[in-house]
Amino acid sequence: MIRVAAVGDIHMGLESQGVLRPAFETLNDCADLLLLAGDLTRHGTPEEARVVAQEVRDLPVPVVAVLGNHDHHDEQPEKVAALLEDAGVRVLEGEGTIVECGGTRVGVAGTKGFGGGFVGRSAGEFGEPLMKEFVRYSRRCADGLRTALEELERQGCGTRVALTHFSPVADTLAGEPPEIYPFLGSYLLAEAIDTAGADLSVHGHAHAGTEHGMTAGGVRVRNVAQPVIRRAFNVYHLHTD
Repeated sequence: MIRVAAVGDIHMGLESQGVLRPAFETLNDCADLLLLAGDLTRHGTPEEARVVAQEVRDLPVPVVAVLGNHDHHDEQPEKVAALLEDAGVRVLEGEGTIVECGGTRVGVAGTKGFGGGFVGRSAGEFGEPLMKEFVRYSRRCADGLRTALEELERQGCGTRVALTHFSPVADTLAGEPPEIYPFLGSYLLAEAIDTAGADLSVHGHAHAGTEHGMTAGGVRVRNVAQPVIRRAFNVYHLHTD
């Protein structure tokens, strides 16, 4: 059994150093890896990214992350990612990574994802160029996630996790105003997950949402935004053959 610790939306600022470190240092007792589901900083500045990097540096378990919309706000996501990578975090965007957990190879595929809404009430690739690009960007993110999951399967990973910031399903948005659902996730992510297959989907972004959900294909979805789980991280168990 693989123990997956996950949290998103920790929104660390310059005064946040040390807030989560004591809890993270206990991970070796309860988890095999840590997933960070985006919005790790408040405004996406390098200074904030350095705070996050120190919080997760040299942890007793591997750390895999995606960035969130807050991590893009200062328009330096590459620098934010590089600072986290320097601290040993594997930052994903349309790619996957393999983590060795107690002799089992666990594949994690990640993308920030984007909005657009859900089946029956979603944005369409029609009209003004900006609207078309909005939907095309969501589709590119979903396609990257699907390709990464499929590649992990080709590499022999029988256990796979989809890590995103935006939600793949409406289930985990319950509690948010319905008017903003299109800005919280996209059904295209769920389609990618169900097409390629995964054992678990983890996301953040929806602070007033709900923890538990499921894709149409039966993949468990968990909203791990810290305001939802109300702790340093939650741990989910994946059964392996």
